[in-house]
Amino acid sequence: MSLVENLFKSYGDFKIDISSWEILDEGVTVLWGPSGSGKTSVFRLLIGLESAGPAFSWNFNGQDLAKIKVPLRRLGVVFQTLDLFPHMTAKENILFAAKARKIFPEESHKTLNGLVDVLQMKSFLDRSAAVLSGGEKQRVAIARALIGNPRMLLLDEPFAALDQDLRHESRGLIKRVIESKKIPTLLVTHDPLDVESLANKVSIIKNGKIIEDRKIV
Repeated sequence: MSLVENLFKSYGDFKIDISSWEILDEGVTVLWGPSGSGKTSVFRLLIGLESAGPAFSWNFNGQDLAKIKVPLRRLGVVFQTLDLFPHMTAKENILFAAKARKIFPEESHKTLNGLVDVLQMKSFLDRSAAVLSGGEKQRVAIARALIGNPRMLLLDEPFAALDQDLRHESRGLIKRVIESKKIPTLLVTHDPLDVESLANKVSIIKNGKIIEDRKIV
């Protein structure tokens, strides 16, 4: 079980107010809402870029992630901006993340080989991130998030910068990765097609509150 409770944050004239919210511990939970609904604020609060109040708890399989220091929460995060190091190759970007998480080189290279196959990255692995296409950068960012064997994958508008054809391809790719790795995923998006393609559960947010929460059979 992954249960978020007492996620409150005031931004003056806007508030995040979520008393209880379940994120699936298997499959994809989509947090959906229009711009300004609070999606990104919730994302930033969960990953620790902003601090919630002292009552905030996040029970993940019996462990309160809110009480764990951010670097130790083992969350794989992909931002909309992807944030690759442009002077590094795709491979170096991924292995840099493994090193930062203090993963033994033998283990990280083994994991990398598996990700290269699943994400179809062999053709551009040794190219500089600065010259990669949008779809290639996205694959590198996903591999970088997964290299540390995270307990959960969190994606913030991961398809927003891609054209329509690439979005369709990327949705299918991410779906295969999530299923093959069996990793619970939170996807933040404003795009109804993301919900249609990927969601096992959709949580609709409006004005900082979850107004609808339903599983998709």
